[in-house]
Amino acid sequence: MPREIEVKSVLNKTKKRGLWFLDDYTFNTYSSCSFNCLYCYIRGSKYGTNLEKSLTIKTNAIELLDKQLASRAKKNQFGFIVLSSVTDPYLQIEQKYELTRQALKVILKHKFPVHTITKSDLIERDFDLLEQIDTQAVRPKGLEELKRGTIISFSFSTLQDPIAKIFEPGATLPSERLNTLRKTVNYGFLTGVSFMPLIPYISDTSEQLHYAFAIFREIGIDYILPATIALYGNEKSHSKTLMLNAIRKHFPELMEKYNRLFSNNNEMPAYFRNAFYEKIKELCSEYNLHNSILDAAIVKG
Repeated sequence: MPREIEVKSVLNKTKKRGLWFLDDYTFNTYSSCSFNCLYCYIRGSKYGTNLEKSLTIKTNAIELLDKQLASRAKKNQFGFIVLSSVTDPYLQIEQKYELTRQALKVILKHKFPVHTITKSDLIERDFDLLEQIDTQAVRPKGLEELKRGTIISFSFSTLQDPIAKIFEPGATLPSERLNTLRKTVNYGFLTGVSFMPLIPYISDTSEQLHYAFAIFREIGIDYILPATIALYGNEKSHSKTLMLNAIRKHFPELMEKYNRLFSNNNEMPAYFRNAFYEKIKELCSEYNLHNSILDAAIVKG
């Protein structure tokens, strides 16, 4: 059973708005994550090997959010709130607790814009609130030309269901995510894909990238944000250990390559990352996809 706690603050102000996600604030109704992705950067001894077992509900999150947004609104400190930065806002328990839905009502009340990042199809439940935020939110300073108050990003590390079952065992399957992605685009939201982290030699191959970009173009997404993977730690609950164990079990033929990549490093080598991002530029051009939310938003209007 998830643990229920009370916290002192829930709205976090970022030091600087990020160009990728346009994040001025972050808000998390839950901590830890039942999607249990092996590569997740929040992993560590704090949460254990199975993140679902350390899942926590912030029972006073909505009350605090209301107070904190009221204070920010009075000072005209409007900005995009990212849901969520360290856990998915639409975990399975959201169906019971509905904290994300309640948070969206508060965000709408105070007219803040929102960027929701999720692996879940449950977001469709909240299209009504997200649509109202889209038209009523106050645009923050520096983003006045942005005519949208809602941004929705679907997160993928692979489009292959069998691969996802290995590396993100608790998450909504990619095939189901794609169905909801299509509905989101058809609904008219500013919609894109956080295509990260891509899994070396599995979902970042030229064949898989072309396959994914072709599907995303056909669906009609507005932007795509791909990135390579970073793995940390050597304890049994750390992402590097869990990923290497999964590769050893399911893709033993790749083990030598992974050892070369990550035995003494957390990130992919610089030459690999540089080549990857050059490839992404080419793919974005070939498939006519923006790799910037702001650029896509200005074009879409």
